[in-house]
Amino acid sequence: MKTKYVVIIQCDMAKNRCSGMRCTNAFYEKTDAFENYAKDTKYISFTCGGCSGKVVSSKLANFSRWLKKYDCIKKDEVTIHLSSCMSTDNSHYDRCPNIDYIKQIINKKGYTNIVEGSIFSKKSEKLRDEGIYKKYQ
Repeated sequence: MKTKYVVIIQCDMAKNRCSGMRCTNAFYEKTDAFENYAKDTKYISFTCGGCSGKVVSSKLANFSRWLKKYDCIKKDEVTIHLSSCMSTDNSHYDRCPNIDYIKQIINKKGYTNIVEGSIFSKKSEKLRDEGIYKKYQ
């Protein structure tokens, strides 16, 4: 099924340092993890709410109500990206220690299309290759 809506969940702690513009630009420019989405795909982003990520549950519940009420988009037409600041070791922090728990919450809310990553920094990839940052996938 075609993705009609992309949700980017960003690390609440990293959001203190990061505006989220690289993820937003990558989505609108259809680069990095967003290169295969259609131009008419909708987009929203929010943070995990902080450790442990439990707030994702209420944010997705709110999002689901709006999807149903206004857009008539089904949950299997939504792809959720766990941003690179959550899913990789990077300049902000190491990989989120709660990422598996957050994925469980997302699945429990009925969303099954989950992607780890949003932007692919060449500098960070080089540092992963050099062993300075850890690789997880």
